[in-house]
Amino acid sequence: MLVKTSLLLCLFLLGLSLGVEKEREGEGKNRKGKEQKASVPIHNKARAGSASATARASVRSGAEHSGHKGQAKKADSHTGGAAQERSKGQAKRVGNTTVAKTVGSNTVAKSRKKTTGPRSDAGCTAVGGICQRNTYVCQGRYLKEKCAGSPGRQCCMPGAWDVLCAGHHHNRVRGCDRFGCGAFNSASSGAVHKGVDIVCDDYGNINAPFTGTLAGPVGRRGPDGIQFDGVKLSNPAHCVKIFNIRPQRYMGPVSQGDTLGYLLPLQERFSGITSHLELQMCDLSDPTPFI
Repeated sequence: MLVKTSLLLCLFLLGLSLGVEKEREGEGKNRKGKEQKASVPIHNKARAGSASATARASVRSGAEHSGHKGQAKKADSHTGGAAQERSKGQAKRVGNTTVAKTVGSNTVAKSRKKTTGPRSDAGCTAVGGICQRNTYVCQGRYLKEKCAGSPGRQCCMPGAWDVLCAGHHHNRVRGCDRFGCGAFNSASSGAVHKGVDIVCDDYGNINAPFTGTLAGPVGRRGPDGIQFDGVKLSNPAHCVKIFNIRPQRYMGPVSQGDTLGYLLPLQERFSGITSHLELQMCDLSDPTPFI
């Protein structure tokens, strides 16, 4: 009886221990299943994280690559711009140098042109003049390009012309009559008189006022169509036209005081007019200082 009871107790304990082991095995399986289930999302998350990290790295590398490209382009553009600016600057410098050279050459040419002139005063002294600065008083008039030196140094020609009308002691300028006035720039027949009328006698001899060369006949027509004879006389210092005379000749050299011809009789044509010859400078300047 005791033996049976012991056997039964042993069997009971053995079954109990087997049940406990089975429960433990089930719990272990359940724990492993849960761990496997939990490890799958973690692995997936890890994969997703690595993939996103890879994507971020690729994006970063692409950005860095594009940044490098942008920097390279900026560097190229900066280098190209700097090169263009340098080339432009060089072109400007070359252009400025060319302009400066041109301006300099023009200035030199102008200065040479200004300073180019007579090398001596011989041209002035040959015609009886004196070289001096044109700011000084000249009892006559100044002639340009006759003296060496600066442009302000000119030839002073004194009023030393001879008496034109024979029998007169000096050259007297005609006053005003009903036909007009004889002074330079006076009104004559509605026009400005660009000469000087010297009082002479009809048919009186006319002398050369200075030594020079006769350069041909001169003439003009008056309101009535009458031709007034005249002659041109010039030298390196002076050039005049003498009207209202009948010349003995029209060409050739003459000396101061030589007879050129005689005065035409103006009284026969213009009754009451003061008989005179007309003296006109070739450049239409005033001859008064020389007479």
